[in-house]
Amino acid sequence: MFITRLISGIILMAITITVMILGGNVLFGVLLVISLVGMMELYKIFKINRALPGILGYITAVVYYFLIYLNQSQHNMMLFVAFLTLLMFVYVIRFPKYTIEQVAIAFLALFYVSVMLSYIYQIRNLEDGALIIWLVFIGSWGSDTCAYCIGMLFGKHKVTPKLSPKKSLEGCIAGVVGAALIAFIYATCIKGQLSDLTNPQLILPIIAAASSVISQMGDLAASAIKRNHNIKDYGRLIPGHGGILDRFDSIIVTAPIVYYLALFLKYYL
Repeated sequence: MFITRLISGIILMAITITVMILGGNVLFGVLLVISLVGMMELYKIFKINRALPGILGYITAVVYYFLIYLNQSQHNMMLFVAFLTLLMFVYVIRFPKYTIEQVAIAFLALFYVSVMLSYIYQIRNLEDGALIIWLVFIGSWGSDTCAYCIGMLFGKHKVTPKLSPKKSLEGCIAGVVGAALIAFIYATCIKGQLSDLTNPQLILPIIAAASSVISQMGDLAASAIKRNHNIKDYGRLIPGHGGILDRFDSIIVTAPIVYYLALFLKYYL
């Protein structure tokens, strides 16, 4: 099991690095596919992955991505309103075939998976996006590694014993500090290559630390959904890791934070 997890983790990391470096259409296509698979995993729990609410969700996700691709994001709100209206229409016309929980998750999954993940593409398209994009992974996977190591060695105080008994306060703090430290080292190495950030050794650690806090929350939220429905993994797509949502649960919530903080902090720091 460990060997399988290690090998698939290395392959996943290699694919991730390659896709992030290439960016453009490759990144767009990969994120679209990942988003649809992630939505399907969530829909499957509520038994709408092949039902009309789920199908409407997939279609809306594709339209949303192409609006982003074509720089037509000003139409996103109209798309979301249309999607919700269609869902309510289906709920009423087909009543009682679908429950309000199924309708709600059909709408939530679009935001939780597709919209949130799309910020990776939007970060990559920023002026310094090719360099800033790595903060998403420093704030999620880097933070997780630091939290795990320190938590295993020194963790004594449990944060959420009912939800995740192995997570400790010491590990959580180490995740935030570790992410900030990694980001500082990274900023020191690339500061001469950034054109849009004037103080990267301050800005990047702040973004990484904030991302770590959010990523840990995202990881626990994904775990809570699984516990609510008594499942171990969201899927089996990634051997040893589970599904897309099992491996990208922290990245999903980290990407928007990195995007907005990168835009905001460059004007104030």
